[in-house]
Amino acid sequence: MNKVVKDADEAIHDIADGMTLMIGGFGMCGLPEKCIAALVKKGVKELTCISNNAGLDDFGIGLMLNQRQVKKMISSYVGENVEFERQLLSGELEVELIPQGTLATRCMAAGYGMPAIFTPAGIGTEVAIGKEVRNFNGKDYLMEMAFDADFAIVKAWKGDTMGNLIFNATARNFNAVMAMAGKVTIAEVEELVQPGELDPNFIHVPGIYVHRIFQGENYEKRIENRTVTKR
Repeated sequence: MNKVVKDADEAIHDIADGMTLMIGGFGMCGLPEKCIAALVKKGVKELTCISNNAGLDDFGIGLMLNQRQVKKMISSYVGENVEFERQLLSGELEVELIPQGTLATRCMAAGYGMPAIFTPAGIGTEVAIGKEVRNFNGKDYLMEMAFDADFAIVKAWKGDTMGNLIFNATARNFNAVMAMAGKVTIAEVEELVQPGELDPNFIHVPGIYVHRIFQGENYEKRIENRTVTKR
């Protein structure tokens, strides 16, 4: 089955106001840059975004925050975005912070068709407020629900027209588990090939999970650098 669409605009054409989106990436690595740009251009609003982080002010989900397109962020780390901080402190943006492993496992649970998972992460902290706690073999575990996302948007290194995906090194990050978890999964790739050209031993996400795929061009691929204050 050929799942190729022309470009990012066509891939996200039916994403509407108020939807919940999973957006792959970790820091600046493995971000679906072209789909994010298309969402900014389309101007869709009131979105709930599930992503490890909120990008920078001028890159990634930060571009959507600048346009007030995001109603709620569900993330693990959000410390590099000044506009995010401003919207959070002013009450414009709802934020749910989740331990990173819990975020990944809730994505995985959605892909596996599991309604919930139990984890010790967050027990005895604000993360546990209002959530069910169960005891197994003398240890408390927090029940966390699987995510329910309308779309998962991911970026891969290579893919074929049937939607099989290969990620490059650490760009695999949240992309792989999110690709399995959306009701509709959109994949943008650096290189799009014909079926049979990818070594099946190295495919990270089988095409059964992917509904639309397209080849992007001129990826920025920013790299984060550690900086320290000069004494």
